[in-house]
Amino acid sequence: MFFERHGGGERALLVHLEGSAPETREDPQEFLDLARSAGADIAEFVTVRGHKPSAKLLIGSGKVEELAALVKADEIDLVIFNHALSPSQERNLEREFQCRVIDRTGLILDIFAQRARTHEGKLQVELAQLDHVSTRLVRGWTHLERQKGGIGLRGPGETQLETDRRLLRVRVRQIKQKLEKVRSQREQARRGRKRAEVPLVSLVGYTNAGKSTLFNTLTESGVYAADQLFATLDPTLRRLEIPELGPVVLADTVGFIRHLPHKLVEAFRATLEESAEADLLLHVIDAHSDERAEQMQQVGHVLGEIGADKVPMLEVFNKIDLLEAVEPQIQRDADGRPQQVWISAQADQGLELIGEAIRQLLGEERFIATLCLPQRFARLRALLHDAGAVQHEDYSEQGDMLLEVNLARSDLNRLLSREGERPDEFIQRHTL
Repeated sequence: MFFERHGGGERALLVHLEGSAPETREDPQEFLDLARSAGADIAEFVTVRGHKPSAKLLIGSGKVEELAALVKADEIDLVIFNHALSPSQERNLEREFQCRVIDRTGLILDIFAQRARTHEGKLQVELAQLDHVSTRLVRGWTHLERQKGGIGLRGPGETQLETDRRLLRVRVRQIKQKLEKVRSQREQARRGRKRAEVPLVSLVGYTNAGKSTLFNTLTESGVYAADQLFATLDPTLRRLEIPELGPVVLADTVGFIRHLPHKLVEAFRATLEESAEADLLLHVIDAHSDERAEQMQQVGHVLGEIGADKVPMLEVFNKIDLLEAVEPQIQRDADGRPQQVWISAQADQGLELIGEAIRQLLGEERFIATLCLPQRFARLRALLHDAGAVQHEDYSEQGDMLLEVNLARSDLNRLLSREGERPDEFIQRHTL
């Protein structure tokens, strides 16, 4: 491998910078959770206040000396900054601290590397890591700088570095080709679902909002769920029966986070397209979180990046068992359409309301009823069967065909128009 992947458990010094601009400010508690999720043994947490950004070291030289003394005294193996570092800043800080230094992006990439289970997930993580490490390759060959030349030792660093860059470009190209194949397969599967008129409902939300717990409860699945950031990385799809609507496909996706590295958004585009192509998004929100409003804003930002911001959305406020005097409920907009559902997936409170809200939101676009058709409509009956819309068929005492149908209202209107019928009048006359 071109990149370093440690096994976790290193004694880590966490450095959080305060006083940053609002758009780049990070949450210290989230930083702690990320480090714990990566398996770090947190020895010290240092907050740097009122720092003036330095192109060379990011923080002032006096604070660097103070941190270097702390690293030496506590035998620190790893220093993690809750901020983006340039490659040169990483190298300069490593030289000062005499240990490894990574930034927030490197930390998130390491968590993703630990969580990936499927072949596709591993490819996506490797692509993101290779992209990140491509500007940091020199780190791997700094030991050659200490060789003072001599016969057989002149210039190997430059030669090896160029070789490494070439191999890295080849590997990146191979991964992109494989992921393009995955994207093609996903697109084919989506086309199949659309032909079968099976709606796709995608769970999205901030990491650790409870998406996987909700997914497991609704679908009786065994997707890994834990109280940690990025517990779920690989996407999972399951069939879910909604009363009075029929089957839908429910997709559990990777959680979002503030300032999600752009490299990861690009690498996981094939996976995130499940959300962009969905018929409905369930935005799962941690109702108990103090950072709820900001987390919702960050999810909206990532949805915009992947082109999913126009998809209809239902907000699912989860973990109401941790709130006082909040009951499961559906909140509606001025037109009576479900807008928010308040539930607890862990405590199994209000989950039936999600099915009800999905039915109302998706059912508006579908025709689900029993048609009573005289025998002269045998051709229409055949067309409905061909479209896979007939759920059950029976006959009345008068010999009329009783068809329980479930299909997109637009498709029914098209079939009726082809038969020379006025859709609204026909449906009114022949629906039981």
